[in-house]
Amino acid sequence: MKRILTSICFAFTILCIHAQNVQFHYDMGHLNSEISGRPSVTTTVETYKPDKWGNTFLFVDLDYYHDGVAGAYWEISREMNLSSNKQWAAHVEYDGGLSSNQSNNISTRFQHSFLAGPAWNWASADFSRTFSVQALYKYYFKGQNPWNRPFSSFQATCVWGVNTANRMFTFSGFFDCWYDRSVRGNWITITEPQFWLNLNAFRGLDDLHLSLGTEVEISNNFIFDNQRRNDKFYAIPTIAMKWTF
Repeated sequence: MKRILTSICFAFTILCIHAQNVQFHYDMGHLNSEISGRPSVTTTVETYKPDKWGNTFLFVDLDYYHDGVAGAYWEISREMNLSSNKQWAAHVEYDGGLSSNQSNNISTRFQHSFLAGPAWNWASADFSRTFSVQALYKYYFKGQNPWNRPFSSFQATCVWGVNTANRMFTFSGFFDCWYDRSVRGNWITITEPQFWLNLNAFRGLDDLHLSLGTEVEISNNFIFDNQRRNDKFYAIPTIAMKWTF
């Protein structure tokens, strides 16, 4: 576990050099007695790079207890344009990570997930508003010995970003919904809308690329409680700040 976390921390350091933004979230979920083992701090590194063929996106989340890293999760995706206007694309993605729970001293791996399917992307002329929808085949692993239990699924994803008031405010986020026969109702949903106040929109602060805001993690059948059950609805806010490069 320590060797894995050391490798992830090293990768996180490399990513920070090239990141488009780094976020710090103080998570309120640990105040709920059902999920009190949840880490209270998360940092996120995001980068998005378009090119003439399509785009690449990745992010890394690191969760922390008071004495160090509790877990990590990352996603990386690549899209290849299928139309001349760049609205239609072929999307491929990998997700994975690990976490630990301080209450029950149990470590969990987010086992390999591979996704592929079509994507439709839209942006306004000035890119102040963006929207994307993906319909993906999902192939991932379940159980203690994941290589013996591959599982086929379907995932729908949408991603949005809106800048308003001369880019003073940003509303962004994503919504994921996928089939999982191991949970009640067979579906897992999660959305994480974010709201930011961008300080560089104020006069005299043009070079201050700091944003203050919040994220709300809204999910059903996704978060594991202290008893290792993931069969409930949660809405967990954060207090957050973001530096954009």
